[in-house]
Amino acid sequence: MGAQWYDGNISLPGCDKNMPGVLIAMGRLNRPSLMVYGGTIRPGKSCAGDTLDIVSAFQAYGEFVAGSINEEKRYEIIRNACPGAGACGGMYTANTMASATEAMGMTLPYSSSTPATHPDKIKECLDAGTAIRTLLERDIKPRDIMTRKAFENAMVLTMVLGGSTNAVLHLLAIARSVGVTLTIDDFQTVSDRIPFLADLKP
Repeated sequence: MGAQWYDGNISLPGCDKNMPGVLIAMGRLNRPSLMVYGGTIRPGKSCAGDTLDIVSAFQAYGEFVAGSINEEKRYEIIRNACPGAGACGGMYTANTMASATEAMGMTLPYSSSTPATHPDKIKECLDAGTAIRTLLERDIKPRDIMTRKAFENAMVLTMVLGGSTNAVLHLLAIARSVGVTLTIDDFQTVSDRIPFLADLKP
């Protein structure tokens, strides 16, 4: 951004490592920025109408090796498990980090829950232009948004959703990029008081 004299940044990540990557860059550069999550994948459907996801494909291989399903059934599952664009359809690292990022205030509302192929994702991309202009006009930077309180929001939501343990590593690194002191003990403190409430497969 500095080399190209960019005034602001809208990043569009969609998977595990690139989300913390863009947030760390935003924190280090501290120019008006926001993230638009690429979105989660829609669930797959088997020929029998069963709901499938990426884990279904992994399990199908194990079932095939164990001899409980044949090659035709295994192929049918893996062919239908991931029906289109989007991050893996569970509360794995991508959807956890998208939710945590939204809780911190670094995305527009509903960014983490809008599927990749839903028309609202296109609207979100268009709305991001208006939002970044507002951030520029008011000179609101990532370090103004990603405060200690914002990280507490992210930790609470991660616990409520039973999110990926990778969020601990990623949030610690993002916090460091904006000069917020965050430790693994903070996650334990939040975990001790916040129950797991929502078992989701986006």
